[in-house]
Amino acid sequence: MSFDPFDFKNTLPILNDDSEFFPLMSTQDEEEMNNEQVPEVLPILPLRNTVLFPGVVIPITVGRDKSIKLIRDANKGDRMVGVVTQLDVNAEDPEFDQLHTVGTTALIIKMLQMPDGNTTVILQGKKRFVLKEELQSAPYLKASVEPFQEAPYKEDKEFKAMVSSVKDMAMSIIQLSPSIPSEAGIAIRNIESTSFLINFIASNMNADVTAKQRLLETPSLRDRAHFVLEHLTTDLQMLELKNQIQTKVRTDLDKQQRDYFLNQQLKTIQEELGGSSPDLEIENLRARSVKKKWSKEVSDHFNKEIEKLQRINPAAADYSVQINYLELLLDLPWNEFTKDNFDLKRAQKVLDKDHFGMDKVKRRIIEYLAVLKLKHNMKAPILCLVGPPGVGKTSLGKSIAKALGRKYVRMALGGVRDEAEIRGHRKTYIGAMPGRIIQSIKKSGAANPVFILDEIDKVGNDFRGDPSSALLEVLDPEQNSTFYDHYVELDFDLSNVMFIATANSLSTIQPALLDRMEVIEVNGYTIEEKIEIAKQHLLPKQREAHGVKTKDVVIKNDVMEKVIEDYTRESGVRNLEKQVGSVVRGIAKSIAMEEEYTPVVSKKDVERFLGPPLFDKDLYENNDVAGVVTGLAWTQVGGDILFIEASLSPGKGRLTLTGSLGDVMKESATIALAYLRAHAGYFNIDQRLFDQWDIHVHVPAGATPKDGPSAGVTMLTALTSAFTQRRVKPHLAMTGEITLRGRVLPVGGIKEKILAAKRANIKQIILCQSNRKDIEEIKEDYIKELQFNYVKEMREVIDLALLNELVEEPLDLTIKEEPKPAAAYAAE
Repeated sequence: MSFDPFDFKNTLPILNDDSEFFPLMSTQDEEEMNNEQVPEVLPILPLRNTVLFPGVVIPITVGRDKSIKLIRDANKGDRMVGVVTQLDVNAEDPEFDQLHTVGTTALIIKMLQMPDGNTTVILQGKKRFVLKEELQSAPYLKASVEPFQEAPYKEDKEFKAMVSSVKDMAMSIIQLSPSIPSEAGIAIRNIESTSFLINFIASNMNADVTAKQRLLETPSLRDRAHFVLEHLTTDLQMLELKNQIQTKVRTDLDKQQRDYFLNQQLKTIQEELGGSSPDLEIENLRARSVKKKWSKEVSDHFNKEIEKLQRINPAAADYSVQINYLELLLDLPWNEFTKDNFDLKRAQKVLDKDHFGMDKVKRRIIEYLAVLKLKHNMKAPILCLVGPPGVGKTSLGKSIAKALGRKYVRMALGGVRDEAEIRGHRKTYIGAMPGRIIQSIKKSGAANPVFILDEIDKVGNDFRGDPSSALLEVLDPEQNSTFYDHYVELDFDLSNVMFIATANSLSTIQPALLDRMEVIEVNGYTIEEKIEIAKQHLLPKQREAHGVKTKDVVIKNDVMEKVIEDYTRESGVRNLEKQVGSVVRGIAKSIAMEEEYTPVVSKKDVERFLGPPLFDKDLYENNDVAGVVTGLAWTQVGGDILFIEASLSPGKGRLTLTGSLGDVMKESATIALAYLRAHAGYFNIDQRLFDQWDIHVHVPAGATPKDGPSAGVTMLTALTSAFTQRRVKPHLAMTGEITLRGRVLPVGGIKEKILAAKRANIKQIILCQSNRKDIEEIKEDYIKELQFNYVKEMREVIDLALLNELVEEPLDLTIKEEPKPAAAYAAE
């Protein structure tokens, strides 16, 4: 067992996570510390087997719940705590009377969360204090304290000689001890303050806690220096005696013989344990490298790294790190590709079988395959499928991989905040690993997989970096051929990977990232499409999942339509699958309990399994009240309808907007009112009404935030209906933005809005003329029951939307007596 007179592991060196060394205390620092005041009340941090001296910096591992709570609360405040050594080191939760009476105030310099989950705190001792009275015991100790009274001393020749002897003896011990780092001698040599020198040596010398606590409680610096000198003298004598004994028993075995003997023993032990020797492990790595298809640059780098491995001691921690790095290089598919299947008709059949609809996406995939078949070399496109949840964006990636005959990889980006998850960590970090891009490529085993970047619109960022910026290189066809991972330290070619990103909305994607992708909209499904999807995919999947045969559950089209209309309101089919699963479970229960049932599910059976209808098909408002107009809106989960309500009340022409409206919708209401006032004569509205009636515009439901550029025409129609008291046509909806000149502007999300209108039993829709192209992309069979009116001017909207008859019980909008001008009041 070795004998170390000093133990510098607690105080030298202490580095923070920025590799900044905490400097030793100078005389000026000591004067500043002596001028600091000891607080009257301190939170008390008990230590088991450590004594903190003034000026000394030590790290401690905090494990008790009380101590963790204390440190976190103090770190939020002035960061001052009172450090006291406990009397019994075995006490798990020491009380106030189980602590020494003298302790040290400490400043929290740094709080670190270690990889093993523990919390390490770096403390710097300041001044000694004496415990007086306990003030609280929960959630941690807090006590009143008073400063420790220091005894005066003279720096005479005798004292200076004693301090010089302490320093010289400490330097001698450091030189004789091979286990003590040389930095310790440099640190002691550079200490200027006498008191800090004594405290520093006392903190690091090999003494028990009782002796160190007695030193802390000694008021006189001269007495403390004398005690330290006595202890160092004993340690130095022990160290010299130890070295003499080692010299006497040292054998004449030279280094070569010793190394050979130890290596032979190590090999024998490893063979007995069934393991392999380091030399055999290195040879296996070299043999695997011969079969790799990597470039000369990668080969040279691998050989250089394996030579570095040979120079590392197998017992060192760096050995396993280097082994893991070399195995990663060998596992990565450098220039290893799967063969693409260029049977385009087969690919079309696979896509059609797995997904109903999505003609635009399928056409783009077939185009890519066609070009790849002709050219045999093409940079893979970066496709971005955008659409509401549940429309099959992610599952489409599997179908594409199946159609191409490629490997399939999926990486979920939702909530990713650390840039290192994309680019990897540098090898110098503890626990370093490659980024998730490289890990996924390694997992696929091929350099040309279909790579799904799921939920790319939900990537976050914080102080660790911006993952969206790290994805710029990944998703740029001109740059990803030389993708650099910090862990791999080599360029990896991603140009053959077919990246497919999915997103619900483009608004949250970084513009530079969005510019690098080819956006393909995957819109919601019509009722007819949902019926086919349910028949071809959802129902068979649920039958298999619940152990039910095909003949046991039959759902006809009219019953499936009832499930869709009465129990779902979505653009995708995710909730529809849940409802179909509920129906199948109801049948499975009857089969398992041997109850009588009919395999053909009726509408009554649907209500028995799913309960009363959740949604009312007739959502549109009646037209008995003026100022209520149905609008069409787009949300992240698909299309929806909303109602704009405008009402008038006697007042002074104030405009009130409610319903949690965003800035864009508020501006639309302001523009609509300004346009109506400017063209009041065309709509037969008396101009004076705007000054004698207050206007209130509301969009239910009031608790749901709403915003967007689609409500302009609806706002103007509602205001015109309110001021003219004319009826709005039944079963009518509209969408579009307006300008002050009365122009109607196009908006997006048309297909989702049309689907929402069909679900609400709308018959007539007013759109901007520029949105005609969006309607032409929808199959005619799906919209044959709808009547579309395309407009360019707001006057056309009003002529189409309002009937030439008043509502029941219209408001009396007669003009009141003209108010007197301000000059008349002044004359009176």
